[in-house]
Amino acid sequence: MATDTSLDSLAGLDALELAPQPGRDFLRRGSSGKALGSIWPKLLAIALVLGIWEVAYLVHVKPAAVFPGPATVLSNLWGQMQHGLLWQAIGTTAQRAVIGFGVAVVIGSIVGALVSRIKPLRAAVGSLLTGLQTMPSIAWFPFAIIFFGLDTQAIIFVIVLGAAPSIANGLIAGVDYTPPLLLRAGKTMGLHGFALYRHLILPASLPAVVSGLRQGWAFAWRSLMAGELLVIVAGTSSIGVLLSNDQQQADMPSAISIMIVILILGIFVDSLFGAADQAIRRRRGLADPALGT
Repeated sequence: MATDTSLDSLAGLDALELAPQPGRDFLRRGSSGKALGSIWPKLLAIALVLGIWEVAYLVHVKPAAVFPGPATVLSNLWGQMQHGLLWQAIGTTAQRAVIGFGVAVVIGSIVGALVSRIKPLRAAVGSLLTGLQTMPSIAWFPFAIIFFGLDTQAIIFVIVLGAAPSIANGLIAGVDYTPPLLLRAGKTMGLHGFALYRHLILPASLPAVVSGLRQGWAFAWRSLMAGELLVIVAGTSSIGVLLSNDQQQADMPSAISIMIVILILGIFVDSLFGAADQAIRRRRGLADPALGT
């Protein structure tokens, strides 16, 4: 009798879990429903921001020359998109971002791998990595400008210093949180040294590594924007140069347009890391494939 009661309770829980839920059930209806479910919150957020912006403009928070409305700014942005200068600037900035972040990934991964496995090195360098991670990137620019001059190398140098510690700490955290039982199982199966690291530790620490890469990208992007505002390379157009020129000319619509471009690029790259994180979670059974979460 007790067994029958338990089975009835479990059946009730199954029915509760599988019962139609209007919001969730709609999102389960194929790829179009899932796409809509992931897009509409973003569209709602954009509409909310534009609405608040328009209201603030209509109540004259600041003069129109200082605080233009969304229509003026979006028209300005559309006009800039029709010319090659903006795309050239985006290309220059993107190239610097790829190079700087790529170097930071290599250095951060090597340092993280060594520090995570060599205890004396961790004791010597571990706190230094945390200190570098918390240090504002802009504080490095006086040194970088004196050492490299007004050159792209100064910007790349600061990008690497801003991103590499976060990447290294992400890898270290992933290694630290590898379950001991999993390590013992790997050693029992004959995995030792580099093979243990390659086939067990790195895959197990992948979520933390992706999180470190994501955080490293955020530091790299901020360092890059600060660098392009401070280090003006002669004869080179970049997003930072355009923003600096708009500031000097007190062209607020153009300045806000460039800020929107910076925001969109940052969100786009961050969404790529988000997609990678979702893929890892789904592969490990930590997400609902039907909802894409």
